[in-house]
Amino acid sequence: MCLIVFALDTHPRYRLVLAANRDEYFRRPTAPAAFWQDAPQILAGRDMEAGGTWLGVTTTGRIAAITNYRQRPVSGTPLPSRGGLVVAFLSGGMTRDEYRQVLEREGRRYGGFNLIFGDDSGLSYWSNRGSAVARISPGSHGLSNHLLDTPWPKVAVAREGLERLLRGADIAPEALLSLLADPGQFPDELLPDTGIGSDLERVLSPLFITGVDYGTRSSTVILIDRDGHVTFQERSFDDTQSVCGNVIFRFGPGRDTLP
Repeated sequence: MCLIVFALDTHPRYRLVLAANRDEYFRRPTAPAAFWQDAPQILAGRDMEAGGTWLGVTTTGRIAAITNYRQRPVSGTPLPSRGGLVVAFLSGGMTRDEYRQVLEREGRRYGGFNLIFGDDSGLSYWSNRGSAVARISPGSHGLSNHLLDTPWPKVAVAREGLERLLRGADIAPEALLSLLADPGQFPDELLPDTGIGSDLERVLSPLFITGVDYGTRSSTVILIDRDGHVTFQERSFDDTQSVCGNVIFRFGPGRDTLP
């Protein structure tokens, strides 16, 4: 997951509004979002190489999402998959504070990451790079491959677009997906320097990445209303950036199916 914008407790109808793009190598095998057979309470896409996920929700009201922290690659011993951190929270029963304590003990074993996780009591954020924010305050927020609310151009533009949509009485998932679909690159002078070179910074700068062997693989929208009803839509893309899948799930607390 490389771009997440979300609004917490700012809309009269929705407790949480979230829109996210997952960027990944096209060769990495992935299963589209579904309820998992081995963990039926989890709704998420799945990384078929390591078994984890980048974003998911549960029928018990839990949610978690992760992005990598971008920095110059370092060779060495292979590290555990960061997608397992999302699964650990979704499948477990720990409170946010308890899981944060686990991250403080174990988080340094992983490559750089940002993790958003929570339930109907609120959201927390933790990163193993830089300082961590224990609890996320109400309002709109954005996250890419640096720390929470770092104003990279793609984060700022997506966050502004989200805030425009929040002014409406209702929010259409298609409007959020359209926001995520912008492939426009930003001027070099606005781009961060994360140690990967200006050419790659430029390729990775859009909200929707269209690289040769790496790009946006899926866009996801999650709406959770004040009664705990969830709308989850995922749109998938192939290596030509054409739509290759679109799934929509609507359910209430306990997975009661909604029309």
